[in-house]
Amino acid sequence: MPTSPDVRPGRRDEITGLARTLAAAFQDDPVMEWVLPDPRQRLRGAQRLFAAQTRHHHFASGGVDIAVDPAGAISGAALWDPPGKWKASPLSELRMFPQLARAFGTRLLVGKRLADTMTRAHPEEPHWYLATIGTDPERRGHGFGQALLRARLEQCDREGVPAYLESSKESNIAYYERFGFEVTGTIGIPDGGPDLWPMWRAPR
Repeated sequence: MPTSPDVRPGRRDEITGLARTLAAAFQDDPVMEWVLPDPRQRLRGAQRLFAAQTRHHHFASGGVDIAVDPAGAISGAALWDPPGKWKASPLSELRMFPQLARAFGTRLLVGKRLADTMTRAHPEEPHWYLATIGTDPERRGHGFGQALLRARLEQCDREGVPAYLESSKESNIAYYERFGFEVTGTIGIPDGGPDLWPMWRAPR
């Protein structure tokens, strides 16, 4: 009988591997494809983006989860922020900026407008925020994403706290609904970008 993937907190010395896994997972993401149209730039840029966000923001809030295979290789990762901590501090933003500038290149302003749009639509009620979740494309279908979601959602339920995410793929909506998330609307991205679907989950 197969066992559930092992989910544990990520370590700082695993940031490179974590960012590589998430970058691979987001190669076919509609929003990432729109922000960084060139596939090679997208892969490099996404690695820098996720590494910077993890190092300078998510680790401080204790919201970095990884799912590993039996050999200990990182096969999936989730970046969460606890209630009241989803906004990066001015100091964190300053520390991230050099890597973000390298990640987005000439598309930096496009990335900023995207981030500003998501910030304006973000709910104010206290919640756990799932900023990013992804599985290595070669390991999809093996339960890594489910294990990552369940681990943190069980904590949400114990604490009686809602959870929030934005789905960047319409095809993923049904997947998140299985875990209790419900679509609350759409977020239109400026400059002709694809829609996002905000989803909210009440604690059980």
